[in-house]
Amino acid sequence: MRIVAPIARENDVPVIAFSNDVSVAGNGVYVMGFNPGQAIERVVGFARSRGANSFGALVPTNVYGERAARAMARAVEGAGGRLIGIQTFDASAAGTRAAATRLNGQGAADAILLADVPRAILSAAPILRQLSPQPRLLATERWATETNIGANVGLRGAWFAAPSDTLYGQFRTRYRARYNAAPYRLASLGYDAVLLAVRVAADWPVGRTFPVRALRDAEGFAGVDGAFRFGRDGVADRALEVREVTATGTNIVSPAPAGFN
Repeated sequence: MRIVAPIARENDVPVIAFSNDVSVAGNGVYVMGFNPGQAIERVVGFARSRGANSFGALVPTNVYGERAARAMARAVEGAGGRLIGIQTFDASAAGTRAAATRLNGQGAADAILLADVPRAILSAAPILRQLSPQPRLLATERWATETNIGANVGLRGAWFAAPSDTLYGQFRTRYRARYNAAPYRLASLGYDAVLLAVRVAADWPVGRTFPVRALRDAEGFAGVDGAFRFGRDGVADRALEVREVTATGTNIVSPAPAGFN
């Protein structure tokens, strides 16, 4: 993207990227990928509304973890909560358990963010579940792509924020009927990007500069993944729902807004 963007910019061509790296957004680049920062802000805000005051986090020792840690600190501060600590962990089960133990030593938390896919943090869940009072587990949009997530008892009751699956379910059904195969979950980004380009270009006279301003329509757009809009920074602001992990899958505990005020 860093190579493509300058070339496209010289030719007045906006770029819609499927990345979740917000550092490449802006100046002609519009990032449609699912932003972990927004998911963390949404789930922290929801937990705060349900009475959580103190928060902790376990994040992996990689770029995603660094961004999740920064987003967690901002989200807790913005929600008026208290952050007791953030601990990093490596990919091993022992490393995850050690990080959970260190976090426990920093004080009691009402809610703890696990910023990785479920299989990466399974070994930490039993340690966190033994605390009294037991903290609510929070997670990011990464949990949305997991199947049989409730099969592990230790993860049940966790909350995570993600785009709504309502319209995606319809998209998956149509895709399977046509191609006799299930689409990859992130295929919705490509589908929504094409719909977006078609809508914006509907009244675009051939030979004129592409109407970039229309990409920043404050009312946003409706896509397979729900409502979204681009801010001046070029990052897609998404309407997210909050789900709770159950024995049979997940339940929606806070629906995604239908649009933007």
